[in-house]
Amino acid sequence: MKLAVLAGDGIGPEIVGQALKVLRALAQDGLKIELEEAPFGGAGFDAHGDPLPEATLKLARAADAVLCGAVGGPKYDALPRAQRPEQGILRIRKELGLFANLRPAVLYPELVGASTLKPEIVSGLDLMIVRELTGDIYFGEPRGRRQNASGAREGFDTMLYSEPEIRRIAEIGFQAAMKRRKKLCSVDKENVLETSRLWREVVNEVGKNHREVELSHMYVDNAAMQLVRNPRQFDVIVTGNMFGDILSDEASMLTGSIGMLPSASLDARSKGLYEPSHGSAPDIAGKNLANPLATILSTAMMLRYTFSKDEWAYRIEAAVKDVLAQGYRTADIHEAGSRKVGTSEMGDAVVAAL
Repeated sequence: MKLAVLAGDGIGPEIVGQALKVLRALAQDGLKIELEEAPFGGAGFDAHGDPLPEATLKLARAADAVLCGAVGGPKYDALPRAQRPEQGILRIRKELGLFANLRPAVLYPELVGASTLKPEIVSGLDLMIVRELTGDIYFGEPRGRRQNASGAREGFDTMLYSEPEIRRIAEIGFQAAMKRRKKLCSVDKENVLETSRLWREVVNEVGKNHREVELSHMYVDNAAMQLVRNPRQFDVIVTGNMFGDILSDEASMLTGSIGMLPSASLDARSKGLYEPSHGSAPDIAGKNLANPLATILSTAMMLRYTFSKDEWAYRIEAAVKDVLAQGYRTADIHEAGSRKVGTSEMGDAVVAAL
């Protein structure tokens, strides 16, 4: 199994380093995997003047999967838009055809106290957000800046979805629901947006081929409210790029910390880019403070979705649960009575638990 490792910026190298510790420990037990690293994001710009250097893209294309850290930081904020680290992420998704983003939000029993919601609201939480990743307002054309007739500046972006784009992400949503509790909630803004009217029509059409799944629809503003009011009503949520971006970050806080949220971005053949859902956190970079568990859990998703190695994925997930049960906590999930550890120590604990 060939894995491209793109550590990125900020805390990226630290958290990816802990995930590699876990993979190397599994390799000693017989997991056969090849690792090759390349600069990406701000690191790509620093090395080659491009957040997605050609050599990095070539490596990602040749690999079976990509493990990514996080990108960005204040030092890059003044760069032209095309050279900013975030454009590297958008471009690699487009270049590799990674259209389906899967973000599970699971609240481990040991972290109920770390959630900002009452235990009776979030205990037992286990939902999956399926987000379309290569369309919508982030990629629609035309986009740009201009002056209107009165001389005032305007910015404009185009929200755009085609029927095939909606149909393929809806299929992923239904397939995910079939592997879980067979409930799918499609989130849109059908009462206002033409894009969402088409979205709902197509999702309903796809649903006719998946009668075993209970399909419901919800406006995005209501969905945002329901996620904090009664999050356990959801099994799988399928939604567009922008709505999914917002809702998945909201869902992360139900679990106690965004540092606990892994993600998978898949193409039509299950090749994937795996990364934590959080950002590069430059304020704590290099301080051994970041939570590496989302990145470690992302490697479990990689073994499951791209390589169909469920038994290895379960080992990683069981090790993470074991470490939490032992009371190990990084700063973001630390609570009274727990054992506060740093990034490296948490990675070591997971390896020991394996």
